[in-house]
Amino acid sequence: MTIGILAEHRYNPLERRVALVPESVKRLVERGFRVAIESGAGELAYYADELYAHAGATILDRGALLAQADLLCTLTFPAAIAAEIRSGQTLITLAQRWKHAEPIAELLARGVRILALEQIPRTSRAQAMDVLSSMATVAGYVAALIAAEKLPRFFPMSITAAGTIPPAECVVIGAGVAGLQAIATARRLGAQVFGYDIRPAAQEQILSLGARPIAIDIGTTDTETSSGYARQLGPEHLERQRQGLTPYIARADVVITTAAVPGTRAPVLLTRSMLDAMKPGSVVIDLAAESGGNTEATQPGQDVTLPNGVTIAAPLLLPAQLPQHASALFSRNLTNLLFLFVTPEGIHAESDDEIIGALVLG
Repeated sequence: MTIGILAEHRYNPLERRVALVPESVKRLVERGFRVAIESGAGELAYYADELYAHAGATILDRGALLAQADLLCTLTFPAAIAAEIRSGQTLITLAQRWKHAEPIAELLARGVRILALEQIPRTSRAQAMDVLSSMATVAGYVAALIAAEKLPRFFPMSITAAGTIPPAECVVIGAGVAGLQAIATARRLGAQVFGYDIRPAAQEQILSLGARPIAIDIGTTDTETSSGYARQLGPEHLERQRQGLTPYIARADVVITTAAVPGTRAPVLLTRSMLDAMKPGSVVIDLAAESGGNTEATQPGQDVTLPNGVTIAAPLLLPAQLPQHASALFSRNLTNLLFLFVTPEGIHAESDDEIIGALVLG
């Protein structure tokens, strides 16, 4: 059984992470697996080929790796090289089927088995394998740092001989893993933070981090799915939510949006009129850019400055901006998953295990 790890930065210019780090390779090799690493796969995350070789991996070029690997593991769906994946291989990846429907269909038709990491269930047993939560932790942290860099004002209150500067006011929309990490980081930077989530249970989590929860009556209590995610709102409830957020957005120095619905376009929470009412120099960091964005002015992958001086930043693959720790977290999640259904003798993806069953695309 050979596990293959690609140098994803070679076909995805935004990527700097690697799916397995040497620590995890060592654990896999000790269990009897063969691990093949494409030369240079970890270089942008500061994991040199020598570290992988010392951990027991075989260093190959991409052609040899694709020819030998039984199981390919990638951080994001390898659309650029999908045609090179051969029949009979298994691909474990963040597939985003809604975004890569055509190449995924072609791979499945060719007999490639695909396990979609974004479909890991939100259960206690699956927590150690939950790459989405790990990457959201990184994204929320980086988002607050980007906001502080772009804001033309201090985050913390500053008392100087020239007078006192009040703290920046930050609004974080969405209190999932990314939102809570953004709240915690903005608080550590000294901002006054407000948090909002449509799920009532999130209010206590926002408070526990020292932020002030925003309460809005949107006219429904059916706001959470059975999986624990925020439910997609209808037009009427969404409009009531926007109206409730409007005064907070108007006085905010920073807004960080994290609202996403798995498998579909992100909801538009900030309309153009809400953005036009913001203060000059204010900054919006849209973490939902990967799925279309939470504002009407979002341009995925770009910074847009409106005529009133408000900047909307919509970065893509944010976890890749912290490649060393992001790789380590992903690698630990992935290794825990591999130990669940892969043995040195083969892949047991036909298992009736609830986690594996949730991942297999068909």
